[in-house]
Amino acid sequence: MQKNLAGSAGFFFSFRQERGMPKTERWQWYVEESAPSEQHHHAIDRVFFEGRSDFQQVAVVSTPVFGKMLILDGDTQSAEGDEKIYHETLVHPALAAAADRSDVLVLGGGEGATLREALRSPDVRRCTMVDIDGLVVDLAKRFLPEWSDGAFEDRRARVIVGDALQFMRDDRDRYGVIVSDLTEPLEDSPSNALFNEDVFRLIKSRLAEGGVYVLQASTASFHNASLHCKMARTLRRHYAHVASFFTHVPAFDTDWAFLACSDRIDVAALDASVIDAYCSGLRGENFFYDAVTHRRLFSLPLYLRRALAAEGESFR
Repeated sequence: MQKNLAGSAGFFFSFRQERGMPKTERWQWYVEESAPSEQHHHAIDRVFFEGRSDFQQVAVVSTPVFGKMLILDGDTQSAEGDEKIYHETLVHPALAAAADRSDVLVLGGGEGATLREALRSPDVRRCTMVDIDGLVVDLAKRFLPEWSDGAFEDRRARVIVGDALQFMRDDRDRYGVIVSDLTEPLEDSPSNALFNEDVFRLIKSRLAEGGVYVLQASTASFHNASLHCKMARTLRRHYAHVASFFTHVPAFDTDWAFLACSDRIDVAALDASVIDAYCSGLRGENFFYDAVTHRRLFSLPLYLRRALAAEGESFR
């Protein structure tokens, strides 16, 4: 579950007549701002839900191009047409690299798709998902069952509706893989308190020796990669290996970045034979991720390598 960098993201529906369209036919539009001067317009053909939870504004809609979409606080979280690009990228490099993937912790991920991808591995004996917004989880089960694909009912799933920070403070288990699918730490985000030095130390204390911590880490676009670089700089103080990777997610209309962190292994350097063996054991077929895709994900452009190497702000 991700959130763009708009800050004052535009969550609104508007009506506009398309050129050449009969006057009686009009599209309804969801307009998303990635910057004050940049917008992505999605035509809406159905609104399943639009309202507020205790934590954020929530909408589930359908679009002609991307199919069903989950929108939180005006920002696209995932879309039916390409959610596997995002979720396979988030989950599988970390699981492929982990020394022990029997116990996995997912922070956030209310749609259930991150849970789904983790449970595709037969090596996962338990996957715990903690999301603060029960309404999002309920709406996903009702309107977006394709996202979870039975994962919520899997006997290996432990789904907790609650505060991820409090869960980690109370929990004493250690996990071979921790996947952070939280929204960005903006002032209006419910995950704002989960991005600081104390929380990163807490997360590492819940990670088994030699484990992998992976997180969605904002955009990798040349004009707004600053938050991603801030996350990377901070996490380098906690792990021997911190690898940035990214891919283009069409529904987000931008390149989306991730970070894989471990004291044991550089996930970027994972051997193709290891990835092939891991992928061959997964339930069902991958849509996006394999050994060739892995090399592409971790092959960073020069501008991003320079930004990551530069001195700059970090979380405190």
